[in-house]
Formats: sequence, structure tokens, C-alpha cells
Amino acid sequence: MGVQDLWVLFLVLGFLMFRAQVLQSQNLTCNQDDLKALQDFMRGLQLPIQGWGATNSSSPDCCNWLGITCNSSSSLGLVNDSVDSGRVTKLELPKRRLTGELVESIGSLDQLRTLNLSHNFLKDSLPFSLFHLPKLEVLDLSSNDFTGSIPQSINLPSIIFLDISSNFLNGSLPTHICQNSSGIQALVLAVNYFSGILSPGLGNCANLEHLCLGMNNLTGGISEDIFQLQKLKLLGLQDNKLSGNLSTGIGKLRSLERLDISSNSFSGTIPDVFHSLSKFNFFLGHSNDFVGTIPHSLANSPSLNLLNLRNNSFGGIIDLNCSALTNLSSLDLATNNFSGPVPVNLPSCKNLKNINLARNKFTGQIPESFKHFEGLSFLSFSNCSIANLSSALQILQQCKKLTTLVLTLNFHGEELPDNPVLHFENLKVLVMANCKLTGSIPQWLIGSSKLQLVDLSWNRLTGSIPSWFGGFVNLFYLDLSNNSFTGEIPKNLTELPSLINRSISIEEPSPDFPFFLTRNESGRGLQYNQVWSFPSTLALSDNFLTGQIWPEFGNLKKLHIFALSSNNLSGPIPSELSGMTSLETLDLSHNNLSGTIPWSLVNLSFLSKFSVAYNQLHGKIPTGSQFMTFPNSSFEGNHLCGDHGTPPCPRSDQVPPEASGKSGRNKVAITGMAVGIVFGTAFLLTLMIMIVLRAHSRGEVDPEKVDADTNDKELEEFGSRLVVLLQNKESYKDLSLEDLLKFTNNFDQANIIGCGGFGLVYRATLPDGRKLAIKRLSGDSGQMDREFRAEVEALSRAQHPNLMKKENRESEVFDPFIYDKQNDKELQRVLEIARLCLSEQPKLRPSTEQLVSWLDNIDTNT
Repeated sequence: MGVQDLWVLFLVLGFLMFRAQVLQSQNLTCNQDDLKALQDFMRGLQLPIQGWGATNSSSPDCCNWLGITCNSSSSLGLVNDSVDSGRVTKLELPKRRLTGELVESIGSLDQLRTLNLSHNFLKDSLPFSLFHLPKLEVLDLSSNDFTGSIPQSINLPSIIFLDISSNFLNGSLPTHICQNSSGIQALVLAVNYFSGILSPGLGNCANLEHLCLGMNNLTGGISEDIFQLQKLKLLGLQDNKLSGNLSTGIGKLRSLERLDISSNSFSGTIPDVFHSLSKFNFFLGHSNDFVGTIPHSLANSPSLNLLNLRNNSFGGIIDLNCSALTNLSSLDLATNNFSGPVPVNLPSCKNLKNINLARNKFTGQIPESFKHFEGLSFLSFSNCSIANLSSALQILQQCKKLTTLVLTLNFHGEELPDNPVLHFENLKVLVMANCKLTGSIPQWLIGSSKLQLVDLSWNRLTGSIPSWFGGFVNLFYLDLSNNSFTGEIPKNLTELPSLINRSISIEEPSPDFPFFLTRNESGRGLQYNQVWSFPSTLALSDNFLTGQIWPEFGNLKKLHIFALSSNNLSGPIPSELSGMTSLETLDLSHNNLSGTIPWSLVNLSFLSKFSVAYNQLHGKIPTGSQFMTFPNSSFEGNHLCGDHGTPPCPRSDQVPPEASGKSGRNKVAITGMAVGIVFGTAFLLTLMIMIVLRAHSRGEVDPEKVDADTNDKELEEFGSRLVVLLQNKESYKDLSLEDLLKFTNNFDQANIIGCGGFGLVYRATLPDGRKLAIKRLSGDSGQMDREFRAEVEALSRAQHPNLMKKENRESEVFDPFIYDKQNDKELQRVLEIARLCLSEQPKLRPSTEQLVSWLDNIDTNT
């Protein structure tokens, strides 16, 4: 019999055994003690589990219930059972939107092998009995709302996998778990609030392979007994408050494959102890206080795949042995003090695809050797004082797989070469901002037809803007601001397909490197961690453009930012701009525009920044929709009248018919706005911002790992960021933008229930009567984490947890709120949730379902 025949035989036998087990389970009668324990478990839930209940009134059989697996008493070796009943061995109900608490009777399931209640909304403390199940092998309670500390007494002699990450657990880390659970292989306690030092005890888990403690509040150093774990493959300690020198004990972890100590306060030099780690693949040590140089054992590691030492204080020259680094794929040494020439030997790292050397102190130019890069895809040399742009482009064009090139703050005052032989066929992202480049936009760029993002801002480029930009099918971000371009705006820009239907697919050039887009001459810029985070933009401000604003720009329904300020544009503001239904920012200030402000612009429901200041406009300022929220400075320097500090309009200035029908509602809306501003709920504001961050389901702390359950398609479409949806207890369902427009009466101002620094809040009513609250994100998404963190910190400093008056706030940038009709504990949850949503790893943020549940007790009519 051949090998193939043996495999077929094994598969058939395996299937038959599995089928027999299933049939046996279906024919078993549930043990009465297990039945009672499950019934008690169900009573702890707020809603019954669909599919659980009695098969008949006298003899309910739990072995047929959803998520329950039974085995016969005899197969489990329970000779003392008088009847061969079915014993519950698995209770698996992940992602079932369970609410309520976990009761002590769960410990009565003494034959339980697997308990998986992950990704639900269970709350309160974990029962003591849970940690004394003698047969339990797999315990997964991750991504719930459990609070409190872990019991000091833990006796799980059979446990292999334990995951209670992404909850609100606190107290000291349960390092004592290994005292009676030495067989455990995976311990995942990340994304909680464990605090204090990492005390000894984990060294007793001799079989431990995965130890994930990231995103807690741990202090001190790494406990030395951890270095005894000879089977440890993954050690995740990121985003804590650990400090001191990194111990040489790291070199004792002979099986270590991944080490993540990023975002802590480790200092000193990295010990040169990695030569003995033959399987070591990933080292993430960014955002610490390391100094010195890259250890020789890291610079010569044949197994190393990713090295991220960004944002430290390393210095000297970069000395990597590329002949030894045969597997290195990603290198991030940005924001350090490396000096000397750019390493000429990097192309010898044959598998190197992503390089970030930004914000260092290099001298000279990009070496000639870089033309030999075979797989280079991402390259950033921002702010490195590199010279000779012409040579750099001639060299880099030979990197045929290059998709992302970031060269900001280099080549000071050089000319942008117009060499017709230059060709970047696969380039998708080109950033050469703030270089003071001269010349004009070169013709060779027309060959880079795959471009999605182009930033040439803050240079000294002249000439006209090429019309062929309008033929770039995938271009969604074009920033040519702060140059000296002349002539008309090319009409072809009104035909950009990606700004009309947004059908492009964004392929991330690097999952680990941040982007910085400059916004001023000092070089300080907004940080975007992914290309899909960029708002779709046409930024042509601060040039010498003339002519009109084309009415056809109204076709760009997917455009978010339209900036034309500080030019010499003339003519009227086209009323057709109201067709740009996704527009967030419209800046037409400092031009020579004439006529009136079109009343149709009140239909731009998502407009959060607007300015027509210093033009030659006249007439009444529109009063509907978002216009009541814009500052007076948006309209100054004109001949306008009405609101926003302008003189009253003469009687002859009639309100256009399209607005008169709404005038009666404006007073109501303004009153509602005032109430919303003073009494906006903290839950509503904070949690809706978190949904805008499009938090994927919180999972294992492993930014390199792909979660098969994560729906990345949700983040591919920029349109998914247009609206956010919060819902009450009723069954969850995503609604389209068209639905929301219908249920909010096209976002009529009469439905505004709140206003703040992050946008307006609208009430929506579904056909079945359900109430929803929708908030539109405003502002630069690159600043959102920073602003949101500041806002949450302001809340936490409030004297009273439920009501913070305006005079108690430290800064006027925050919304004048908070009123919270819940208790103090509920507001504290807001602050806890906020911390999770500010994580750099999107997969650790709460899921939409989590946020929906947290909003269950909020009255959206408030």
C-alpha cells in the first residue's frame, strides 16, 4: 500500500471516528448535575441563549444545546457513575453577544475541557470556582467586560491555553498561576489593567510557549525567572511602564521567535546576546530609551525577519552584515541619531523589502548600490539631509518593485529633474514635501499611472498643474499646496475616478511604518499609520492659481478635503459644490471670489471646516445645517450680512426659497444645539469617536499576526468612514449611508442633538421606531488619537465625575460637556474604553459589537 493510500485510509478512519462521536453525543442524556450548572449559567445572563431549552418538559437534554459537547461517562473513565450519562466537556459560545455575568456554578462542570466565551459582553468579576476546574484545558474569556482581580488561589492542573485578554481586570499579575498549572503553554493576559512589578513565578511554567502581557500598567523590569522558560517562543511586553536595562537573560530563551518590548521605558544598550537564538524572527523595540549601536548578534542574525528600533537614541553608523541577514524583510531605524553615509551594503540583504531610515543624521546621497535592490517596496528617507535628487531618482527607478517613496525634508533648494528617461512604473505613494524644490512638475511622472497619493507641498515649484493628473485612475490624495503654480485649475481634476466612486483597493506598502505629512515649514506634520487613513484630498492652496472654480467639482462625491485658499481665483462659488456629499473641509479663503455664498451648501451635511474669508462676496450668510457651527473668522473680509458677527441684512435681502421652508426649524435646532452642547453625554461622544477609528475586534496582542476573523474589507473603503452608527439593545445591523440619510431626513438640523470638537450628533429614527445616534467625525484623522487622548485626560481631571462645567476645563479646545446620568462607574468605563481605542494595534481595539453593548443603557433621546 502506497503513502497516498495510507493517507486516504487515515482520513476515512478519522471521519468515521468523528461521526461516531457526534452520534454518540446526540444520543447521550445530559447528566443532571451538569444540567443544573448550565441552567444556573443561563440565569446569570440577561437574555436566554437561542437553542437552549427543554427538548420536552420532563427531560431537557443539554447535550443537544448550541455550543455544548458531551462525552459519555464511560469514555471519560467515570466508573462511579451509576448511569452512563452525557458529561459536558465543552462549552463554546464565542461571539454570541452574551450579556450578564459568569456565575459560580460554572465550577460544577467538573468534566469541562474547553470553555470559550470570548468576544461577548460578560461583566463583573470572574468566579472563584472557574479557577478550580480539574479537567479544564482551554479557557478563553478574551474580549469581554470582566473586572476585578484574579483569585490568589488558582488550581488548574490540566490547563494548556488561557486567554483572558482585552478585559478590565486589575490588581497584580497572577504569576502564581504556574504553581499548580505547570503544563500551561499559552498565557495571554494582555489589554487589561494589571499593575505593579512583574513578580517571580512564571518561571515555574516550564512548558510555556506564548506569554502575552502587553498593554497593561506593569512597572519595573522583567522578572529573571522568565528567562528559565526554554520553550518560550513569543514574549509580548509592549505598551507597559517597564524600565531599566534589558537583561542579558534574554539570551537564555533558546526557543524565542518573537520579542516585543516596544513602548516602554527601557534604557541603556541592548545586550549582545542574540547569537544563541537560532529561531529569532521578530524584534520590536521601538519607542524606548535605548542608546548605543545595534548589537553585533542582531546585525548578524540569519533568522531575523523584522527589526524595529524606531524612536530611540541609537547613534553611530549603521553596521549590518547583509551577507548574514538572509531573511531580513523589514528594517525600521527611524527617529534615532545614526550618522555617517547611508549604508551602501543594504541591497545585499536580498529579502529586504521595507526600509525606514527617516529622521536620522546621514550625510551624502543615496548610494549607487541601491539600484541593485531586487525586492525593495517601501523606502523612507524623510528628514535625513540627503542631497542630489537627480542621482537619487536615477538610482531608485531601477528598483522595479518600489511602490512607496518618501523623501520629505531633503535635497534643500535643488531642482526637480525633468529627465525623460526616469520611470517609476509601480509607484503608488510619492512624498517629496518641504524640500524647497524648484522647477516644475516633470513629464516623466505621467508614466507613474498607479499613483494613489502624491504630496509635493511646501516646495517652490512653478508652471501650471498638469491636466494629466486627472487621468490617474487611483489617485485620491493630491497635495500641491504652498508652491508657486500659475494658470487655471485643470478641469480634468474634476474627473478623478477615485474621488467620484472610490472603487480603488488600497494595498498597504508596510504594516509597520508611520507616514508623516508636513503641514508647515518647520517640518512638524500629521502622522498617519496606514495609507487608508489618509482623507481623500485635493489641496491646491497657497499658489498663484487663477480662473474659476469648476462647477464640475461637484461630481467628486468621495472627496473629503478641498483646499483652494490663498490663490487668485475669481468668479462665483458654484452651487454645484453641494454635490460633494462627503466633504469635510472646504477652504476658499483669500481669493477674489464674488457673488453670494450658495445656499445649496447647507446640504453638505458632513462639512466641519469651512472658510470663505477675504474674498469679494456679498449677501446673506446661509443659516441652515452646519453653517451655525462655523466661527466668525470663516466669513470675515467680505461684504456679507446676517449671522457670524456681520451687520444685519437689509429687508431687501430675501431668504432664498430653498431655505425658507426650514427657517421655522432653525430656532428649534439652535435651541437643541445649546442643550446638546451643555448636556452632551460622555458615553455618546467618546464611544462614537472610537467607532470612527473602525476598531476591529480585540484579539491577541500580535500586530504581525493576521486574524482570519477580521474583516479588513471594512477598512478598504474610505466611504466606511463617512458615518458612524450606535444602536440600542435591538439586533445589530449596519446601515448604508442612503439609509441614514433617509432616517435623519437628509441630516436635517432639526435632528441635531449635540455638537462638539469632533463633529455633530444627529438623532435618527428607524421605521420600526428604534432610536439611533449618528456622529460625523471632523478634523484631521492623523491628529485624532492625540486630540482624543487629550480630551479623555481632561475628563479624568474633572472635579466631579458626572458633570464638568466649562470653567473647570483647562483648554477651550474641548467640548463644553459632560452630563452623565449613569453612575460614577459608568464614566470610569468611558475612560477605560478610551485607553483601548488609542492602541497603535487596530486589532486590539473594541469591536463594533462591544461598543453597541456598552451603549445599551444610554437614552439617545437625551
